[in-house]
Amino acid sequence: MNRVETSAGEVPLPAWAGAAEKFILKILDEIGRDGWDVSLLFCNDAYIRGLNARYRQRDEPTDILSFPMGETLAGEDGEPRYLSGDMAISLETWAENARFFGIAPDEELRRLLIHGILHLDGMDHRTNGETEPMLLLQEKILGALSGERILPLPGVAGGASSSNKGKV
Repeated sequence: MNRVETSAGEVPLPAWAGAAEKFILKILDEIGRDGWDVSLLFCNDAYIRGLNARYRQRDEPTDILSFPMGETLAGEDGEPRYLSGDMAISLETWAENARFFGIAPDEELRRLLIHGILHLDGMDHRTNGETEPMLLLQEKILGALSGERILPLPGVAGGASSSNKGKV
């Protein structure tokens, strides 16, 4: 059984954080991982910029950072738990990227979560080119999970009202 823990830094925890946790669990199932513990932090650009400067020597905000841990420990029940690591997503850069690329915020969020999990699983990419093996796998997983949603639909119970359209 996989577990996901979400938190927030310098922003309120999004109302849809639970849906993001469920989506991460579906990603882990899709790539055949079990016994994983994943930590997800939602934050703003200032927070992720500090992380990016400290750990990657890049003094700029980014959409997602992954910090693989890769340790296996015995869980409370004696079964092994894989501490995969931590991911941080800037809600500001994520929303800006969705607008820039002209895609739905939900699709961009799903792509970021897949991307982060693949990094925690040990994959990497040198460029953002579409022929990068990690990015090809990312898009394959995104397609396999295309029926899933994280963000509520506008006008649906719990969804954004017309006055909140486009807001994160």
